[in-house]
Amino acid sequence: MVKRYLVLENGSVYSGNGFGAETDVIGEVVFTTGMTGYQETITDPSYCEQIIVFTYPMIGNYGINKHDFESLKPQTKAIIVKEIARRPTNYNMQKTLTDYAVEHQLVGLADIDTRALTKELRDNGVMRGIITDDPKRVKETAILANYQPHDQVQRVTTKNVYQAPNQGVRVAVIDFGLKQSILKALAKRQAEVIVFPATVTLEEILKVQPDGILLSNGPGNPIDRPEVLPLIQQLQHRFPLMGICLGHQLFALANGAKTYKMKFGHRGFNHAVFDKNHQKTTFTSQNHGYAVDEESLKATNLEITHQEINDHTIEGVRLKNYSAFSVQFHPDAAPGPHDAEYLFDDFIAMIKNNEE
Repeated sequence: MVKRYLVLENGSVYSGNGFGAETDVIGEVVFTTGMTGYQETITDPSYCEQIIVFTYPMIGNYGINKHDFESLKPQTKAIIVKEIARRPTNYNMQKTLTDYAVEHQLVGLADIDTRALTKELRDNGVMRGIITDDPKRVKETAILANYQPHDQVQRVTTKNVYQAPNQGVRVAVIDFGLKQSILKALAKRQAEVIVFPATVTLEEILKVQPDGILLSNGPGNPIDRPEVLPLIQQLQHRFPLMGICLGHQLFALANGAKTYKMKFGHRGFNHAVFDKNHQKTTFTSQNHGYAVDEESLKATNLEITHQEINDHTIEGVRLKNYSAFSVQFHPDAAPGPHDAEYLFDDFIAMIKNNEE
């Protein structure tokens, strides 16, 4: 390992040892509180343009396997850990996290005080940062101030339409940064799935005659995708619809609500959410830095269905008089608890009831 540094836009410097690729990278520095699931997290397209700080002290202890990828390659810009496991072991393991980082040119930084870094991000909010071997050079330039991520969805969405045949209802999925676990959850319910790029048109969707629509998760600021809002407005009046994460935010925007950037977001698997429809609390898997503004919902036809227990942020909404709803968290829960997986059952039931 070589000496490397994380420099934040406020001037803070954290020194550690690099692993994986040794290039300089810039991204938004965020933290996740998950104790496991680093493979799914690293390959989650929602982390595009972000540098992930893992709060769990040792990462990589069970290696990398072929089953837990959310996409085909790392999506995060870099990962920061307190300790990288030197001797991982697991019966499914195919390679170490360090070897995976080298193979895919993923920048890693280990042996830093992730507790102190996380506290700083909690106090000051997420910040832009750079991992480099020369912190002095960075301080003398405006490189961080000028960094502005864009077009994340276009970089992670599928380029071609593809299909997963099955015997059940037909679901058209709009891919804004789709996790494979969502497809697995639909396949588990025998749904036939057709996945479309984020640039899909209404005519292209109508051609496949879907029974329902799913708006996927994805990265970035939802207000950067205004072109998709008219499509959502047309689809929600024709088909049962479910939105997840970024899909939830876009669904809310399409119906007149507003969104805002959170101080440090929700990233982890221990977020308690109250479901007003089912009158129960579930632990959920979350990964988002933006949220729907509760006050803005008063002027819309949306009603709140889910709310975060701790900070009371909006976690789900439903369109009144239509079979359309969305949730901010990940009911597919990979990684994380499977408490909220029943929402996929609700979605399939909603589609079948609409056909009767």
